[in-house]
Amino acid sequence: MRIAVIASIAHRVPPRGYGPWEQVAATLTEGLVARGHEVTLFATADSLTTARLHATAAAGYEEDPSRDAKVDEALHLASVFERADRFDVISNQFDFLPLAFSRLVATPVVTTVHGFSSEKILPVYRAYDDVTHYVSISDASRHPDLTYAATIHHGIDPGTISLGGGDGGHLLFLGRIHPDKGTALAVEVARRAGRPLVIAGVIHDRDYFRSSVEPHLDGEHVTYVGPVGPAERDHLLGGAVAMLHLIDFEEPFGLSVAESMMAGTPVVAHPRGSMPELVRPGVNGFLVDDVDQAVAAVEQAALLDRARCRADAVDRFSHDRMVEAYEALFERVVGSADAGPGRAR
Repeated sequence: MRIAVIASIAHRVPPRGYGPWEQVAATLTEGLVARGHEVTLFATADSLTTARLHATAAAGYEEDPSRDAKVDEALHLASVFERADRFDVISNQFDFLPLAFSRLVATPVVTTVHGFSSEKILPVYRAYDDVTHYVSISDASRHPDLTYAATIHHGIDPGTISLGGGDGGHLLFLGRIHPDKGTALAVEVARRAGRPLVIAGVIHDRDYFRSSVEPHLDGEHVTYVGPVGPAERDHLLGGAVAMLHLIDFEEPFGLSVAESMMAGTPVVAHPRGSMPELVRPGVNGFLVDDVDQAVAAVEQAALLDRARCRADAVDRFSHDRMVEAYEALFERVVGSADAGPGRAR
């Protein structure tokens, strides 16, 4: 098939550090190329790919403050849909904005819904429910107002993450520094569990960081290392006794959770959003309701079989499984005379 993949242009593809949407776009693109498809990746000019790269933005607007996000996104999306007739299918890994173009072209659009940043964007998804094919990244993330073609969990190349022994002795928080992600709660659990905590990720709420996280940083018991690239992330995950994902929102998927499991590191999480789909208690982590349970789970996590944890993650969250699922969906969409059951175009 001739496939266009629309990536976010907030960051390079693949991302140097933070950038889960960009990482998924990279993994999908490389997997489709490896399967023999003719793939064009629409991303920033500094992106790295084996596919054909088409770029209108030199760099990600989150990485280059001189760039205007709205201007870059307008040119980026226009460049995709002006070339729509060159493709059999368009894989939208961007967000809701490409939906506004989907009724103007004959090429079917498959949109991966990475999450709803706000209820305010739902009208756009509702308006194009009849012409695009939505993919949910977990069953929990499905919205009752929308029609979905498939649920496809994110995938990770097992070769990019090593099985670690947890010999660093630390607990790990990996993700956005934000109240939703429970960074401060991770600090409390680590303190009560008597283990050092390493915090890695971008600061998305500076007031929260200054008031609830920064006062605890001492470089020994609680350390903040900032956003981390693949090599450092692999090291931190493999050395951790457990990863703390004590979220206070409905997590659509949680790529860092799957990455942790791939490293053999169990995850202690609140049972919100997709977590009951990802976490198998006693195999790859534990689901907890409060701090007391989380502290107890940390010690139980240290006793789990890390090789079994990794094997389960490879079986359920490998890049091959994800790419195969998307490939099957694209073939079904392209092969349908009406671009999908119940879809008008």
